[in-house]
Amino acid sequence: MGDRRAAVQQPGRQHEAPVVRDDAVLLLIDVQKGFDDAAFWGRRDNPGAEKNMRALIEAWEETGRPIVLVRHDSVRQSPLHPADPGNAFKDMVADVEPALLVVKQVNSAFYGTPDLHAWLRERGARQLVIAGIQTNMCNETTARMGGNLGYDVLFVLDAMHTFDLAGPDGETVTAEELTRATATNLHGGRFARVVSTADVTDPRW
Repeated sequence: MGDRRAAVQQPGRQHEAPVVRDDAVLLLIDVQKGFDDAAFWGRRDNPGAEKNMRALIEAWEETGRPIVLVRHDSVRQSPLHPADPGNAFKDMVADVEPALLVVKQVNSAFYGTPDLHAWLRERGARQLVIAGIQTNMCNETTARMGGNLGYDVLFVLDAMHTFDLAGPDGETVTAEELTRATATNLHGGRFARVVSTADVTDPRW
């Protein structure tokens, strides 16, 4: 199977979907049960995120491409603390046999154990496909670092979600607004190419 390219229709314009390499690495960030705790995190966006993450997993497993799982072990008391049941992966990823499991305590998957950058360089991998939780936190931070390190980063916006968040002025910014800002930052700053699940899984491509 060679690299794939396709024309994608969007309102008012047509653009060419990104090439997805045969050896592209799927990076699933923090798909953990603790994020289901609405009392702790608040309101979320994109209820279809998990379905799209699963579609990515199935596409990668079918083609034998590598999947990297990233788990956040919070050092603070939160549903992601290692002592909390919420630290576990959600059922939809629990059966994945990853090529690598990275454990981190900060926002970037590149600051975890084992060293993600070293592992990718050893494989000769140059393309990362990012999905998971949260859009504007660990996903965006990892994408920015990946772009700075020279990787071709595809940011699958509909296979992730985030939560409403209070700003420094006390005003709440909605999860949808935060997602839009993240997409704009990554696209405008050329850290990553913002794509959809269909862009990287459509079998016609």
